[in-house]
Amino acid sequence: MVEAPVPAKAAGTSAAAMSAAHPGIRQKPVPLSAVEETGEERFSTGFAELDRVLGGGVVAGSMILLGGDPGIGKSTILLQAARNMAASGIDIVYISGEESLRQIKMRGRRIGSISDKLRFLCETDLESITATLQEEKPRLAIIDSIQTMYSAQVQASPGSIAQIREATGILLRLAKETGITFFLVGHVTKDGNVAGPRVLEHMVDAVLYFEGDRYASYRILRSVKNRFGSTNEIGIFEMRGDGLSEVLNPSEFLLSGRPHDVGGSVVTCSMEGTRPLLLEVQALVCHTSYGYPKRQSTGTDINRVSLLMAVIEKRLGVPMSQFDAYINLAGGIRQTEPALDLGIVMAILSSYRNVPVDDHMIVFGEVGLSGEVRAVSMAQMRVQEAAKMGFTVCVLPKSNMRRLQAPEGMRLVPVSSLAELIDVL
Repeated sequence: MVEAPVPAKAAGTSAAAMSAAHPGIRQKPVPLSAVEETGEERFSTGFAELDRVLGGGVVAGSMILLGGDPGIGKSTILLQAARNMAASGIDIVYISGEESLRQIKMRGRRIGSISDKLRFLCETDLESITATLQEEKPRLAIIDSIQTMYSAQVQASPGSIAQIREATGILLRLAKETGITFFLVGHVTKDGNVAGPRVLEHMVDAVLYFEGDRYASYRILRSVKNRFGSTNEIGIFEMRGDGLSEVLNPSEFLLSGRPHDVGGSVVTCSMEGTRPLLLEVQALVCHTSYGYPKRQSTGTDINRVSLLMAVIEKRLGVPMSQFDAYINLAGGIRQTEPALDLGIVMAILSSYRNVPVDDHMIVFGEVGLSGEVRAVSMAQMRVQEAAKMGFTVCVLPKSNMRRLQAPEGMRLVPVSSLAELIDVL
């Protein structure tokens, strides 16, 4: 429980007394047909990947929350995006509550020259920040981070729930009244959620998460809420010495370093919104040394892997209960789409029999409890992406063959059950 301020107009004032004192402030409900519709004003961030995740660019007057682990690159991507937008003539104010101007300049030196349209302010007092933004009237403001902001009207320490709620509410009203677009940087808890708890996510227009291993080079930008676009798109970036750069061909990036002629390695295809991603599924199956076989999965749901191994044992007669199994999605990416099922099963059987899968073969499809292979969505886009990456054989559900056109040089191998998959292997 936290103490929160009570607005003076709400204390001891009934709704009837307020309406009698201010008869003109009451609004009447209206039908949607009477609402004047205006198009969304969007502007580009200079990052095609970031624009895709936002639904086509930044909507003017919106409030966007960017969360992620410490050191993942939240401040870097916003500084680079601000640099790109300032170069196109957009007035931006970058407000930092964690770094000094000297520290920001040292970080900015790595990403290149910065236009004078991008100005910086080191401040944590919310009243001072609000007055500055109303005076400067920038088109976009970046708050890094919202947990460091505090209001003198709230008797609580910065980062507390009351302070975060009050700070976000003040900035949200300012955004809607003045049309200033806000980017808020939010810290995350040990569970990976924005600290608050989740108070910010209900108040803002879009919530983006910057994911990835801080010790790896790639970063994934994912949308979990977006009032102006889809939440199924992702953006992939690579961390370099001069900042973040876009990965325009993520399939090639995720398949780099793939081994050849090794059992247990299978390429499959997953969909992220409208973008197909080719992934390498690795499996290692070996005799267990314990009374209970060990199951371990990295990058996908371990419960799903256990279910698929039970289906293999029941429908194909392979004694999976006598073997340990380790599953890994190479590249450190996380996916739980059912279309990975057939690739996981193929990798397990390939490792079990120590039979390599053709390097030019791709596998995707959903597996049911009866051992049947079910159809998946957007099969044509998956096949076309595989053909573009040089694959010549595609194993896919038989029910997806209707109205599916094979690209030139691609041979389609439809399967309807795991028994047919054994023959393919």
